[in-house]
Formats: sequence, structure tokens, C-alpha cells
Amino acid sequence: MKIYKLGEDIIRAKCESVDSSEINDEMRSLFNEMFETMIAADGVGLAAPQIGIARRFFVLIADDEVRRVFINPQIISTSQNLVDYDEGCLSLPGFSENIRRPEKVTVQALDENGKPFTLEADGLLARIIQHENDHLDGIVYIDRGNPEFAAKVTAQMKKRLERAAKKEVEKAKKAASIAAKIAAKQAKKK
Repeated sequence: MKIYKLGEDIIRAKCESVDSSEINDEMRSLFNEMFETMIAADGVGLAAPQIGIARRFFVLIADDEVRRVFINPQIISTSQNLVDYDEGCLSLPGFSENIRRPEKVTVQALDENGKPFTLEADGLLARIIQHENDHLDGIVYIDRGNPEFAAKVTAQMKKRLERAAKKEVEKAKKAASIAAKIAAKQAKKK
């Protein structure tokens, strides 16, 4: 699966809730693909907008190695105690920043079978839940840190996207040129 990057509109999208009738084998297959994509990219969480879907769900694997799916998550409480942690994101590759977040959270969501659950989390699990839940509201971790760093990262990500788009155009032109040469050779043979 493609992981969308900061600068692509979907990353700033406010996501729509998932209706419980939509939670089926096809969606569970999507969750499995998300886990595989996340693991291959060396991540610990992946939210729907990061794969181009503006819906309220994410997957994660924290330090306890448990695969967890959160559909329509709501953080219902957070601890007063805040902790710093150097966060990164698959949608902002190559960057990280020390971000202060609540140490503990309580979250309610639906699991991959549509069953409601409440989870009290702390440590890395709490951090990942907050980070991924932010994605569902169009928030990336740099929004919670130093504004100068956020501006610098945003500008660099914009340049990366522009370079990638330019390469895609060049690639398409090359492919068209090769196809035209092949067609011309085949036309001569006839």
C-alpha cells in the first residue's frame, strides 16, 4: 500500500466515522494489509488517511507485540502527567521531534469485529494511540511541537513531493517515448 506523505491533502483531512455495517471480511482484509504495510515500513501505527482513506480507524503494534485495531476511537480521558518522547511518523520520513503528551489515556473504540471496547493505556501504547488518533483529525505530530521545526519540515516535505511528482512526469514521458518508438518499428515492418 502507498503511504501518503505530509503535503498530500488526505493527511490533513478530517475523517468520517465508520458505520458498524461496514465492518466485514473485506475491511478486516484491509486491516491486515495495513499491518503488513506498517511492519514493512518499520512503523508502530498506521491510520486510514495515511493510506488514502478519510475514515476513522487505525492499526498499531506497541511494545507488547499485540496487533490492535481501533475503529471510531474516542479518547475519553487523559492523565494530568505529561511525558516527552521523540516521535516520528511514516508520513514524515526522516524527521523526529520531542513531543509532550499525556502519559496515560483511556480510549473507547470498536475492534476489527465491530465489538466495542475500552482500553486504559500508558507508555508507548498510550503515545501511539494519541499519535494515530490525531491523524484522524488531520493533525500530525509536528503540530504539537516547535512551530519553527513544523514550518521547516513542512517546507522540506513540499519540496520532496514536488521532486517526486517531477520524476513521475519524466518517467511517464520516457515510457511514452519508448512506446512510440516500438510502435514506429512495428509500423515499418508492416
